[in-house]
Amino acid sequence: MKAVVIRRFGDPDGLEVVDVPAPDPAPGQVRIATEAIGVGGVDAVIRRGTLAAYGFQEGHLLGSEVAGRVTAVGEGVDAAWIGRRVWAFTGLSGGYAEQAVASVADILVLPDGLTGADAVTLGGSGVVAHFALERAHFTAGETVLVRGGAGSIGITAVQLAAGRGAGAVAVTTSSATRGDRLRDLGATHVLARTGEGGPDTPAGFDVVIDIVAGPQLPLFLDKLNPNGRYVAVGVVGGQPPADFGTRLIDAFRRSLSFATFSSDTVPGPDRQAVRASQFADAAQGDLRTVVHEVLPLDQAAQAHREMDAGQVFGRVVLAP
Repeated sequence: MKAVVIRRFGDPDGLEVVDVPAPDPAPGQVRIATEAIGVGGVDAVIRRGTLAAYGFQEGHLLGSEVAGRVTAVGEGVDAAWIGRRVWAFTGLSGGYAEQAVASVADILVLPDGLTGADAVTLGGSGVVAHFALERAHFTAGETVLVRGGAGSIGITAVQLAAGRGAGAVAVTTSSATRGDRLRDLGATHVLARTGEGGPDTPAGFDVVIDIVAGPQLPLFLDKLNPNGRYVAVGVVGGQPPADFGTRLIDAFRRSLSFATFSSDTVPGPDRQAVRASQFADAAQGDLRTVVHEVLPLDQAAQAHREMDAGQVFGRVVLAP
């Protein structure tokens, strides 16, 4: 089968399409013939070699979420799964392939009316957006800033915050056109990537959800209201300055909070319950997904070039 591996850490040209044997499902796993493969920010971070210290090596097969039809099951898995269309989390590898394996605990039947592309756009990002707002103890009436609003996590966070009664939902993005699209999804204020906004922009925010991090993170800590909560859910812009915590100490009397959040810390059944609810909402049109484009699997490098260039609004999806 065809798969995409990291032949060399660095730019997207280091990705290579290779032929590898189809995986056999281990006990407790299923094998899926993929119809849609999500291309996420974490894939780009791994590709660059940023996480090499965590055990990722050249030769790594990228991809963490897929949608498709179950074609085989491992020992201990009900054969009734065969033939069902599912969304699946494959871990942090194995998704960029014509066939993938996943634990039966990490798959979910797709509702009628939800495409595979929509599923991999929402499946991982929607859960992060939901629980990030919970981690921030967000309540109706509070002001929220989503830093990096044009990606799939940001797009979902905007909708969830607006739907739960936020007093204002601001976003950072790179262009007026993207800002208009985010307003259509529920944003009330659009800021530049550096945080500058119009005269009506709130002076501060109760909650910041940050997908970007990077060297400018301290500037956004300064935008927190007293008792404000900052939740970092990604590092697509790179690591923040090593001393960014001094910003919190300098603002000691404002009682600010900073947290990181990974959905890995949420119990699996809780993740699946939220995901199932969001899939149902999306199938009914109550939660919108934004698929930037669908590319063939062998154009994975092009998908990563577009992400690196900041050209993606929503999510790029690969199709075998």
